[in-house]
Amino acid sequence: MTSESFVVPDALAGQRVDRAVAMVTGWSRAEVQAIADRGEITVDGRAVAKSRKLAAGERVEVLGRPEAAAPPGPEAVPVDVVYDDGDVIVVDKPAGLVVHPGAGHDHGTLVHGLLARYPELVGVGDPNRPGIVHRLDRETSGLMVVARSQPAYAALVDALAARALTREYDALVWGHPENPRGVVDAPIGRSATRRTRMAVRTEGKDARTVYEVEEWFGRPEVARMRCRLETGRTHQIRVHLSAIGHPVVGDGAYGGRRPGIDLDRPFLHAEHLAFAHPVTGEALSFRAPLPAELEAVLVGLRA
Repeated sequence: MTSESFVVPDALAGQRVDRAVAMVTGWSRAEVQAIADRGEITVDGRAVAKSRKLAAGERVEVLGRPEAAAPPGPEAVPVDVVYDDGDVIVVDKPAGLVVHPGAGHDHGTLVHGLLARYPELVGVGDPNRPGIVHRLDRETSGLMVVARSQPAYAALVDALAARALTREYDALVWGHPENPRGVVDAPIGRSATRRTRMAVRTEGKDARTVYEVEEWFGRPEVARMRCRLETGRTHQIRVHLSAIGHPVVGDGAYGGRRPGIDLDRPFLHAEHLAFAHPVTGEALSFRAPLPAELEAVLVGLRA
């Protein structure tokens, strides 16, 4: 059996075992507690209770893993379908909707809604996230392509790896970038201090974001830009723009929640998606207008 292990950093000293392991692994507290109750978490080689407090420098090893959840089933979750055929589905995901089941989100996801409308997705790709080829963060809106057949799934996964899908995002960021066009080429990995977040790290995975400023605003000083993903790392645009000093407006996780613009979600929208049809080869291109709450921010800025 494989295991997760780590040395307790100063930032986690004094934390309970269940909380620290949940932060490091991304699993839920309930999942970690169940593993500890089975005696499958050790500290310096000895099994410990879930409430045991940690000290800096101790080695924690997690010998078990969360119980496998049952595959998702159909639920009455609204899905905005932009296009579909026998092989692909293109959806416009609203902010606030989780793409597939995971820790703390067993029901009410986009996948559950897709299964209600397209039950044949059950046999496509990963049974725990059927049809899903790429994801959007929970609070990011916009376009996603979903595979409806196994041949389409395999082809789309290959196309993603080959960077053959065009994915462009509309973003509003704090400040005025020094250059109106640029590339952020910096590896991204799990944050060493906040394991639920990502960060630019030398040991992370390659990540590359191309941006171009489309509008400048002076009060407050913000800029609207178009961002194109050349890779698809978790939170990539949010992390990259924050790393260059221009966090996405409304993004509380990466420094974008500031006075001057009242927005309870990141101003980040997957506006353009283009790819070759995975079966026919036909060129497909889609655009999704800004949601009303983001358009309202621009109207206010332009006034």
